[in-house]
Amino acid sequence: MSKSNATAIELENLTKRFDEVVAVDNFSVGIKRGEFFSLLGPSGCGKTTTLRVIAGLETPTEGRVLLENQDVTKIPAYKRNVNTVFQDYALFPHMNVKKNIYFPLKMKKVPLENAEPKIQRVLKLVNMEGFERRLPQQLSGGQRQRIALARSLVNEPAALLLDEPLGALDFKLRVAMQKVLKDIQRNVGITFVYVTHDQTEAMTMSDRIAVMKDGLVHQIGSPDEIYNDPATAFVASFIGDMNFLNGTVLFMSDREGKVEVSGNTIRTRKPKKVSGGGKEVLLCIRSERVLLNPHNSQLDNVIKSRLKRIVFRGTDYEATCIFDESEIRAVVGATVWDHSLREGDSVRVGFNSKDVVMFPIEEERDVIKYSVEAV
Repeated sequence: MSKSNATAIELENLTKRFDEVVAVDNFSVGIKRGEFFSLLGPSGCGKTTTLRVIAGLETPTEGRVLLENQDVTKIPAYKRNVNTVFQDYALFPHMNVKKNIYFPLKMKKVPLENAEPKIQRVLKLVNMEGFERRLPQQLSGGQRQRIALARSLVNEPAALLLDEPLGALDFKLRVAMQKVLKDIQRNVGITFVYVTHDQTEAMTMSDRIAVMKDGLVHQIGSPDEIYNDPATAFVASFIGDMNFLNGTVLFMSDREGKVEVSGNTIRTRKPKKVSGGGKEVLLCIRSERVLLNPHNSQLDNVIKSRLKRIVFRGTDYEATCIFDESEIRAVVGATVWDHSLREGDSVRVGFNSKDVVMFPIEEERDVIKYSVEAV
């Protein structure tokens, strides 16, 4: 399949400035047809601005937007074959469900009798058959979200743009709607571009994710790539639960590294951006990859430490351990937790070199940290 046939949306060197603020900085990506593509990052990172530029609600300062291989950079929103779903649903309160869904087709002068099969098809798709006569205020939050989706899908757009559409829902309903959204996207086979600050949403639903901070795209990749092979320390800190250790390089080769951390030598995987010995570096290790009092004698790294804090989290325990001035957390499943352990006990923590990612110490400034003392 050629690139033009495979790509639904293409952003070429997209930049958007608001006076002196660069909201989106030189963003280029090709989003495939039928792909669930997420824009993920903290508030103010530029993800919603990017979505609004795709929708035609903002004009880029530089760069181009291509929709199905057509340059739509200067084409107004109402002439673009994309629809947007917002967090507040934007349903018309005086119209019942059927009239809300029919509205986009009515604007295209499609007679109601011709639109009826399409309305019924999308109602079935979102599992809302039989609700045609209800008003929006007679629906739950999840039901309103489904109707907003149905209205956006009824005229079969080339892409659906979703701006934090689950943000107003409670936790359990949000989790349930994540599955609904992914199922709908698979069934209709159209491109979804999804904006969220919730890493779990993005990881659960996406085929690929663009992780953004301060207008810059730090990494684009599959959930697996972003989680297991973060491109920057910011991505490592923003996705999942990560330990950070400061150390000094003792040895470096094309295959591995050895780093001194609080008097211990830690073996790491192949370094990405660090070369030469004597340099200060930042080591990252996922908390679930750290073993507490490991039985495995083949681990690359085992460190003597003291158990500082134990937190029960339902399905697991989080054990915070300290050695010298360094701190590392291990997440242990509740079914295998050693209930004899007490805070203050001497313990060992272990992990393999392949689970240690190394970055230059300069990237520590981009790490998102939540201080326990500050809470």
